[in-house]
Amino acid sequence: MREFDHFVAIDWSGAKGERHKGIAIAIADGKGGPPVLVDPPARGFSRPEVMEILRSDLPANSLVGIDLGISLPFNDAGAFFPGWQASPKSAKRLWAMIDEICANEPHLGANTFVTHPVASRYFRHGKDHTGDQFLLPGAVSREGRFREAETAQRAQKCRPVSNFNLVGAAQVGKSSLTGMRMLHQLRGDLPVWPMDPVPEKRITSGGSMLVEIYTGLASKETADLGGRTKLLTYADLNAALSVLECPPVDSEGEIDDHSSDALLTAAWLRKVAPEQERWEPKCLTAEIAYTEGWTFGAL
Repeated sequence: MREFDHFVAIDWSGAKGERHKGIAIAIADGKGGPPVLVDPPARGFSRPEVMEILRSDLPANSLVGIDLGISLPFNDAGAFFPGWQASPKSAKRLWAMIDEICANEPHLGANTFVTHPVASRYFRHGKDHTGDQFLLPGAVSREGRFREAETAQRAQKCRPVSNFNLVGAAQVGKSSLTGMRMLHQLRGDLPVWPMDPVPEKRITSGGSMLVEIYTGLASKETADLGGRTKLLTYADLNAALSVLECPPVDSEGEIDDHSSDALLTAAWLRKVAPEQERWEPKCLTAEIAYTEGWTFGAL
């Protein structure tokens, strides 16, 4: 696998509004050293600001991981939206569809899509509001549909949530949809694995590439959290970093989970990116890459 010079991890947010304390960006230098946070504006990053960083302000030859789903389930039913004639045939066409429907919504928001008269039927919106197409006919589980990458995550003892689920603290549906708008607008500026080939270092975007990450996978592989799911102190963060043979972050006390997720995952990306099996998971076919994409690191 070719080398990258920088490893960038982004904890994303699909929340309403312009600026978000839940967005955090961390960078790990390929030469070593602890990961560092990118200082946010006073009220937090906006999603368009992050998009412009990815378009024009990335360190050259960066592997960028962003914590969201880059597509929706397709393989289980042969369609993103079974029964809907307008259902796209590929992830990139899905991005375009979402961005077109939400074109008048500011801040890369995606509420217009989940309230669309047809699209809304496929999502779980609340405890007592589940679309009639949220579950496939004969579904055994009430959790909703999953991509093949999320099935692989489960085999690694992670607990992903369906991207069609918009309910609860663990849901990533809203952040995934807003992220897909961004990915569509970044087309031609930053390749996305596995839909696009890994660029040579000397060409497109200075050799940079974006991948989907799941920060829970980085935590699972490095941190002994007991019953907890997040790193909330620098002591816990540095203990996890030590598993990656990464120097500690020079700070003490409490840390918010968005910052700790970004810092840990930047260092984790640096550690695992040279592992060929991370780029060639056994269930990743050309068709799945074209439709569902994959979560980097899921085997």
